[in-house]
Amino acid sequence: MGVAIGLIEVKSLARGLMVADGCLKAASVEVKIRTTCPGKCLIVVSGEIGGVTSALEHGLKIGGVTVIDSLVLGNLHPNVLTALAGAGSGPGKGALGVLETFSVTAAIRAADTAAKAAVVELLDIRPAFGLGGKGVVILSGSVAAVQAAVEAAARPLKEEGELVEAVVIPAPHPGIWEQMA
Repeated sequence: MGVAIGLIEVKSLARGLMVADGCLKAASVEVKIRTTCPGKCLIVVSGEIGGVTSALEHGLKIGGVTVIDSLVLGNLHPNVLTALAGAGSGPGKGALGVLETFSVTAAIRAADTAAKAAVVELLDIRPAFGLGGKGVVILSGSVAAVQAAVEAAARPLKEEGELVEAVVIPAPHPGIWEQMA
């Protein structure tokens, strides 16, 4: 059975710590707490789908009106958690794809969709810090694969009003790759 991920984004770090504590007490899951801006908190819950679902249900009750957004993704692509931790495979090769979203949860969902749509490398998922609450997904691969991955992820984001921008740069200058490191 694959790894599942759950996300709860709240308006307060203090409330985020309470939510994370509640998630950990509700189920056997792993929890990471990330501060985002401006003054928000993202609780990332991972584990088996049943535990993640139970933890999120409990966490959402504790979060109450401070909850901005939440998400549960089952059968998560294995590279999503690595990219979210900022430990992607290093400088990319080939084309560069970038998906910018209005929320962190939308970016993580987009990364999972893109990684499952084509053979691409997820280089980074940048959640909100310094981005005004947005999220950014950075990926690389062949031009055709990056184009397919970006299109697959952008389509539902656009329909939901979550897409800020989606670009594919077929042959980035080496100076761009240096910025991605």
